[in-house]
Amino acid sequence: MTFASETAVNELPEREKRRRRAKYRRARVRHFLFTHGPNKLSGGRVLRRHAAGDIVVNELEIATPRWPAELDGLRIAHVSDFHLGDLLPLDRALNVVELIAANEPDFVACTGDVVDLQLTRDAGELLQAMASIGAPLGSALVLGNHDELHCGETLAGMAVEVGMLVLCDEAAQISWNGYPVVIAGTRWAPTVDKCARSVDLACGSETHLLLSHNPRSFDQAARLNVPLTLAGHTHGGQIAMKNKPAANLAMTHRYSAGIFEQGESRLYVTPGVGAWFPLRVNCPAEVAIITMRSIPTDVTDNAE
Repeated sequence: MTFASETAVNELPEREKRRRRAKYRRARVRHFLFTHGPNKLSGGRVLRRHAAGDIVVNELEIATPRWPAELDGLRIAHVSDFHLGDLLPLDRALNVVELIAANEPDFVACTGDVVDLQLTRDAGELLQAMASIGAPLGSALVLGNHDELHCGETLAGMAVEVGMLVLCDEAAQISWNGYPVVIAGTRWAPTVDKCARSVDLACGSETHLLLSHNPRSFDQAARLNVPLTLAGHTHGGQIAMKNKPAANLAMTHRYSAGIFEQGESRLYVTPGVGAWFPLRVNCPAEVAIITMRSIPTDVTDNAE
């Protein structure tokens, strides 16, 4: 499987280069204001406290009549938003991969933002670790907005090189117990309309699973009757009300954390494992282990 956009950065149009440089500079300013500056003023206590936070394994079942009975029981490890860098060093990221491996999923889905600001050799080691988990269906990646700040094309190439499936407005078919599983993935898109265009390119009538960094892709995925969409990006707001994960700081996102339904389509948005500011309150970093269940249509009809 090849990445659909392997254009070298130095071959990009000058306008695109300027746009990327401007976004990168803004990200560096935010990083200084919300991470580096406060940590320096606190003598390192901010980062130490953040690094001491737990990473939970969230085991859940998601059921829909759209999920084929032949795929009932498929276990998906969903991880997102490592933001590898100052707030998540390589050793902690590798601990996350060990948590995933210990749960022996059938498939590993990473929905983007592997890195925070800069692409380093550590990213290659993290991708290699994810590819080496040994899940029967392998591991797949879609890029997030932070991945594209520095060099998304290079990151995608690194993932392909170690054996990960990288999806960019496209789909691939794999097999579980002899039954086809169609997995689609979208490129990063910031708006509902742009997400919808990517979903249209990636998904067909046989798509079982959509990976998208931005949960805004779900509206179009539901219109196309995609059974399951997995997304990240929001970090669950990083600060939420106790026992109310949907009440969080990701106020601009309709889908900020947890399970959402439209008709027979389902969305799961993970709070992710990393951060872009060093504070999580009632919103722990997580690895989601999702067991998919197929239910007869009449079960949902009776429930209504």
